[in-house]
Amino acid sequence: MFLKKDEDRLKNLNSLNNISMKKFMSNKLALMGLIIIITLILISILAPFLTKYDISATDLYNIRSAPNTEHILGTDEVGRDVFTRLLYGGRISILVGVTSMVVQLVIGVTLGAIAGFYGGIIDKIIMRIIDIIMCFPFFVIAISIAAIVGPSVYNLIFIIGILMWPNIARIVRAEILSLKEEEYIMAARLLGLNRIEIIFKHLLPNVMSPILVAATLSIANGILTEASLSFLGMGVKLPQPSWGNMLVSAQNMAVLQNEWWLWIPAGVMVILIVLSINFVGDGLRDALDPKIKA
Repeated sequence: MFLKKDEDRLKNLNSLNNISMKKFMSNKLALMGLIIIITLILISILAPFLTKYDISATDLYNIRSAPNTEHILGTDEVGRDVFTRLLYGGRISILVGVTSMVVQLVIGVTLGAIAGFYGGIIDKIIMRIIDIIMCFPFFVIAISIAAIVGPSVYNLIFIIGILMWPNIARIVRAEILSLKEEEYIMAARLLGLNRIEIIFKHLLPNVMSPILVAATLSIANGILTEASLSFLGMGVKLPQPSWGNMLVSAQNMAVLQNEWWLWIPAGVMVILIVLSINFVGDGLRDALDPKIKA
């Protein structure tokens, strides 16, 4: 009987997956966002083949030069090619966004599932930790930690990961609380499955939809946070380029008014990828919500 129910649930799941895929593919903004994200990732990976310059190579005869045939996006204050740094900077910004999202998922999903399934004193302790983290202004704590541990890519990933996981934990906890009293979970308990097996084999697979949406938005938040902290000098350390620390040039009014190539390209890249990720996140949310018709 249970095998028959499992087969029926698997068929229904496959049917829902097909419907969700069709709904996502019919969303033009989400599809456009996905294409832009893939394109930006590819040009960042293929940076050595798209430019002949090194990220630290300087041209003392072309300092702060405007875009020309030799440097298509001009050069910065020490003669480095802006286009080259833009391509390689995408690697760092995207890396920070993706890896910080993974850290958030590991911590948030684990603690959210434990809090929702076990309840009681364990739930209260985890929720109070979440409340403490969320009650402080994010950037105040992030800047304070960055000042202590120092600016670097790995420290930035660590800071974003440990400060942003509560949102995912709350989502997972709420979903687990609504699912743990379902009949199939009761049946799993009667069959003798232990709690870990129930959480990872039966509960978490059924909350993957909101987790997936939250994960995409976490990448966007991670990229924005990297840009913000690097702009303040607390993120990626020079001479390693990132879209965030390339925007540091915009702190100078003369640069803002006369040398647009030093800050507009990096700003456009940040806006473009964050908007694209949000479009994909919205598309996934709509596609995975059975209440919304295709």
